[in-house]
Amino acid sequence: MAKKFEIAALVELMARLRDPNGGCPWDLEQNFASVAPYTIEEAYEVADAIERGELDELKGELGDLLFQVVFHARMAEEEGLFNFDDVVEAVVTKMTRRHPHVFGDECVADVAEQSEAWERLKREEQATKISAKLQPSLLDGVTRALPAISRAEKLQRRAARVNFDWPDSEGVVAKIEEELVELQEAMVAGDHDLMIEELGDLLFSCTNLARHLNIDGEQALRRSNGKFEARFRAMELLVQSESRSLDDCSVLELDQLWQKVKREG
Repeated sequence: MAKKFEIAALVELMARLRDPNGGCPWDLEQNFASVAPYTIEEAYEVADAIERGELDELKGELGDLLFQVVFHARMAEEEGLFNFDDVVEAVVTKMTRRHPHVFGDECVADVAEQSEAWERLKREEQATKISAKLQPSLLDGVTRALPAISRAEKLQRRAARVNFDWPDSEGVVAKIEEELVELQEAMVAGDHDLMIEELGDLLFSCTNLARHLNIDGEQALRRSNGKFEARFRAMELLVQSESRSLDDCSVLELDQLWQKVKREG
């Protein structure tokens, strides 16, 4: 029978990797900042496995993400900040507090009411955290570490709490058209810094449209990435069947190939 491991085995493995006496040189060189990009990458790989329906891969991807949590907890323990048990205690305490309808006496009628209660509890927690600030903001707590599209959506949702929002998607579409015109004007002017600013405004507005349409912008872009990759690979296979490569194709041929795989895909 295969040996069954518990979480303690992973915590011990991480301690061994970080042991100055015989541990892994690469793991020993890491710090919070250097590991953070890998943590983000592993979270995306979890989402990717789910989106592709590859649930056989999900177990491994979740393990990789859990390893990242243990990695950060180990580095924190080495600095005397907290350990993995503290991480577990923090999340159990928070989730218990945020589910009074499960662990307390409160009742909720449906998912919508529960979601509103969840947001209310988060706002109350955030208010406690920022009580010492001179100028608290509704936007406090929207971490800068999020992917840009996800952060834009969260900022927009926060602003919408006080009705700073378009009443419908038509207004957002008009804003997108306006931002596109401003980007084109910056391109004509040849002002690179202004182009960056206007392109950012355009992307922000596109994210706003996704929110109004109740579409996850990150998910939509991942789907487009996958579609592009599949079509590009199909183009490569077509020219390889003719003992050529895409480098051998003219711009016109590339466009024709692209249109062909779009029709066939």
